[in-house]
Amino acid sequence: MPESPTPDQPITAADAAQDGGAVVASPAVPTPPPASCVVTPTTPFEVDAEEVRKVNLYGSFRDLNRIDPAHYERHDVKRGLRNADGTGVVVGMTNISNVHGYVICDGEKQADEGSLRFRGYDLYDLLGEPGDGRRFNFEEVAYLLLMGDLPTRAELGAFMEVIDSQRELPDGFTASALMHAPSPDTMNMLARSVLQLYAADGHAEDRNAKHEIHTALSLLSRLPRIMVLAYYAQQAQFNHGSMIMHRFVPGQSTAETILSMLRPDRCFTAEEARMLDIMLCLHAEHGGGNNSTFAARVLSSADTDPYSTYAAAIGSLKGYRHGGANHKVRAMQTELKREVRDWADDDEVAAYLRRVASKQAYDRTGLIYGMGHAVYTKSDPRAVVCKRFAEDLARGTAYEQEFRLLQTVERLAPAILAERGIAKDICANIDMYTGFVYAMMGIPEELFTPLFACARMAGWAAHRFEEIVGGKRIMRPAYKDTCKGSRPYRPIEER
Repeated sequence: MPESPTPDQPITAADAAQDGGAVVASPAVPTPPPASCVVTPTTPFEVDAEEVRKVNLYGSFRDLNRIDPAHYERHDVKRGLRNADGTGVVVGMTNISNVHGYVICDGEKQADEGSLRFRGYDLYDLLGEPGDGRRFNFEEVAYLLLMGDLPTRAELGAFMEVIDSQRELPDGFTASALMHAPSPDTMNMLARSVLQLYAADGHAEDRNAKHEIHTALSLLSRLPRIMVLAYYAQQAQFNHGSMIMHRFVPGQSTAETILSMLRPDRCFTAEEARMLDIMLCLHAEHGGGNNSTFAARVLSSADTDPYSTYAAAIGSLKGYRHGGANHKVRAMQTELKREVRDWADDDEVAAYLRRVASKQAYDRTGLIYGMGHAVYTKSDPRAVVCKRFAEDLARGTAYEQEFRLLQTVERLAPAILAERGIAKDICANIDMYTGFVYAMMGIPEELFTPLFACARMAGWAAHRFEEIVGGKRIMRPAYKDTCKGSRPYRPIEER
């Protein structure tokens, strides 16, 4: 992620642009799809000189809000809720999923192959192998997360009927909530739309199980439709594009619905729909400790309504250190493809990665985006599955060479990072391949993170349910005060 300026540096227009960077709009479902998308900063944010004079905060912003790092060590504060060895601080219990990437042996953290289990079922078993006979899985995974077990054929059919029946939006919602005041960011539109749906729910403050499940299923059903409509409203408002408003087709899976509403001609292949379905499954859940799910847990512990909870989770997921990381990965890959002439030459690829690692290329943070994870060490099972299906989709197409390039980055990066003294095991994370997969399907970059949100809605809801029933206490961690003693109050005339 972008490095913050050091505490003694004043905040600059460049900082503001970096902190508030926006994604350059892609043409509406381009044909053929672009090979890459680029993240660029917005116009530098300007503050009126008179405002600066009246509120002299800007010049001291970083000094005022800085905490001496020594305090964290002295008081053993777990920054980011992480222990010194990088393991997460245990703050709760869950039956929903298990994210495994290391073992603790004799008090020391040791690398291990990654695994991800939903309600005890291994991700590899749930998704199976690529092939023409593979069915859609996202609705089945969502049922598993919300209802606790894999459905029978009859149960899955009934569940999909409920999802299908909830896609309609309240009367006038599209015009008033999406078209009237579109946002340049689709994630913000999703969060705002969720909050506006509160007003259309006459029982929004009910906390009983029936209403909680109904609300979760209605959002699981509606978010994909809102996402596509919000995207086209954004394109029409900010990029002079067309406002395409396809109706959903009853009976289609979530993946089919998204592609059908997104494509101007509504056409898509079975392989594309199955690939998108896999992506939704991979993003559906990832433990209670990931930032957006923890945000959902925190808000649920305060006994707020479900709409506020899910809107907050969407806001968290937007961040470049969380779901929005796929933009940074894709932008770095764009530069990689431009800077490396021979994609099959390991030496050329390694030379570029060394420039990135030594803060001489891309955003000069020293981070090789798409590599490394807070939990996974030897492997990220989501990346393993994504790569397996992506290879199958790319084989024999113009994208196959790019796929091999990403494999080369995954293979070379750990040793290059080790040269910088990073001793921990580094593996590719799921973001290494997600943007590539979406580009193959012609999905615009503005929808990368919103698609993540549409899928993660299932996991957020499952964790909210668990927090409501089992949490019972508002989350209220402590912060250590660094101020020494009290300061004498002086009347305003004496200051």
